Parts: sequence; structure tokens; C-alpha cells
Amino acid sequence: QGTRDHAPAQAALRERLLGTVVSCFKRHGAAAIDTPVLELRDTLVGKYGEGAKLIYELQDQGGELLALRYDLTVPFARYLAMNKISKMKRYHVAKVYRRDNPATTRGRYREFYQCDFDIAGQFDPMIPDAECLKIVHEILSDLQLGDFVIKVNDRRILNGVFAVCGVPESQFIPACCTVDKLDKVSTGLRGRHFWSWDGCLRLGSVVAVLVEKSFTAAEMGLGAWLVRLLTVVPHKLCLCGLMEAVGEGNILQQLMSFCALQMPWEEVRSEMVAEKGLSPEAADRIGEYGRKVPCVGVSIGIERIFSILEQRLEASGEKLRTTETQVLVATPQKHLLAARMKLISELWDAGIKAEMLYKKDPKLLKQLQYCEDTGIPLAAIVGEQELADGVVKLRDVATRKEVRV
Repeated sequence: QGTRDHAPAQAALRERLLGTVVSCFKRHGAAAIDTPVLELRDTLVGKYGEGAKLIYELQDQGGELLALRYDLTVPFARYLAMNKISKMKRYHVAKVYRRDNPATTRGRYREFYQCDFDIAGQFDPMIPDAECLKIVHEILSDLQLGDFVIKVNDRRILNGVFAVCGVPESQFIPACCTVDKLDKVSTGLRGRHFWSWDGCLRLGSVVAVLVEKSFTAAEMGLGAWLVRLLTVVPHKLCLCGLMEAVGEGNILQQLMSFCALQMPWEEVRSEMVAEKGLSPEAADRIGEYGRKVPCVGVSIGIERIFSILEQRLEASGEKLRTTETQVLVATPQKHLLAARMKLISELWDAGIKAEMLYKKDPKLLKQLQYCEDTGIPLAAIVGEQELADGVVKLRDVATRKEVRV
């Protein structure tokens, strides 16, 4: 469960998708790395909060407790620490494994690809962060997925709000996970017993303000929003978190201003309830190994995107080519297998992608039909007359026009 085979058409679509992503990563100057699919169990356990229960652990073989990699982030942190690297821009495209409940129709699998781009090193604030958002924008635009909005936030804002609403600090991470699923907030908050009913109601009033007002990159002024929020939640802890996030240095505003320089402003939005429930252990990626290296990165949800493109392709009825063959070598008469084999060998040696049918004496009509079925654009026809004249007849399969070369 949670795995799948890919037919040639699906494999071709996936290759095109991954090619788009990798081309973007390379365009931004990232170098590729690869790491083993196996990691020491202790390297992974404790890095993913509630996600730790989804790690595939392997039995002791040869004296080592191992596990299948859960993502590409922790292996990258280990790689930086082991090689004492303090500055790097890298991308990594590879399979990861999670012992999750699969939902294949929504692109949720136990074995799936992740496409990660990360910038490690000490740099001026928000410049690498803005580039990561630019990469997301480029990839989603290149894939022509339709309209989209990129949401950004500073977690310190939510931490301040949680403190106001009586959420114990030990429950901040689970609360973040709940906010990440706001469509289920009515059952999630109370159901998980994070805090009292009074706290739930207070958070509800705060969230109402947060949801009501989000800021595009063209709307830089956050002062009015802060004033309104603080009238709802007048609390020094909240004020402290908010001022850290949007006050001194105004990091969030700085990020938005950088985004406005590089992307259409209406497609980037500062939304105060945008949240992903990462654990502190995951956030401290390299610190555990004794070295403090700041990192920022992005991971493209390739399986979800693949599911969308696959459904679109099926609905459109478009036939996707599964090979890149440029020319089929064909013969119109019998006893010309040697001529075909010699010509196709010359094409291969010249770097031209070529095929021929694996029959001694195939009919010309069958050979041309194979070109139409597989999308091969050209047929190089060599018959007795062509051999005598020292030429090849080149046929455009779509237009049926022929030239002798």
C-alpha cells in the first residue's frame, strides 16, 4: 500500500515535471548532492515531533539500528555537519519513506519523491528567504498550474497569540499543527485538550481578526493591524512576540518588500494564520551536531503536483510521447535488413535517437503506422533505388512530404 508502478506515459510526465523543477534549482546556482536511503535510526528519531511515529525502522542487521530516510532535510543537516560545511546552496531530488495512511488519489504515498532546495550559511536577513519564495513562484508558473498565492508568516506572532489564549508552552507545536488545519479548527482545538473553553473562545476572536486581514506585498503598513489585534488581545507576551516579528528590523515587512521586487505583488501574501507545524527539533537541523549553521529552504510537493497534471492530461485526451526517438529507419522491400542495420548504426554513432522494427522484412505501411502511433516525426527510408543512388529518402510523417538526402 502507498506505492505505485509508473507506466511509460506516467514516467514521461514525471520526468518532464522533475526536469522543470531541477532546471529552476540549477538556474539559481544550486549544486546537486545525494545521500543514502538508509540512515542510522538515532539520526532520525527525535527530529520530526509527532511525525516520528511514521519512520520506517529496520531490524538490527550487522550491528546497526537503521531507518529509511523520512525526508531530505535531516540527511542534509548530517551531511553539512559531517563534512564541516558552513556555506552551501544545494538541491536534492530523491525518494523518501513514511509509514503513513496512504491516500493515493490525493498524491499521498508511503514512498514518494521530495525536491528540496536549501541555502546554508550566514547571510544578511531575508535575502535567501526571498529567493526561496521566488523559486516556488517560478516552478508553479512554469508548470502552468493556474492561479496561486504564496502565504508567509512569522511563527513568533502565533506564539504570542497562543500565550495570550492560555496555551501551555509545551503545547505550542501541537497547537501550530491545529492552526495549520484551520478547516478542522472547530473540532481540533477542544478535541485535543490544548486549553480551556475560555482559551478556545479567546483564540477564536483572535483568529477572526487574523483571517479577516492579510497583507499583500503592496500593503506594507502593519501598524493598523497591530493596533486592532492588540485591542483584542492586550497582553505583554503577545506584544513581545509581535514586536519581535514585525517591530525591530521588521523582518516580515523586509521579506515582503523583497518579494515585491521579484514577483507580482498580488501572488505573495503575509497571512498571520499561515503555519506549518514543524517541531523545534526539526528546526534546529544542524545544531544537534555541535555546529550552528543557519539554513533556509523549500520543498516542492511533487506528488501532489503530479496528481494534478496526471488528471489534467487524462481529461484533455492528450497523448504524451513516451520516447524521444527522432527517426525510424525503414525499408520498402524485402531482404534489406543489412541496409537498415548499417544506417541506424551510423545514426546512433552521430548521436541521433533512432529506432527500427525488429523484423527482417516488415511492410512499409506497418513501419509508418508505428511512427504515427509513437509520435516519431521522421522516417529514413532506404530501398533498392536509394541504395543504387547513394541516398536516403527522408519522410515527414505528419505531412507525408519526402526529400532525398
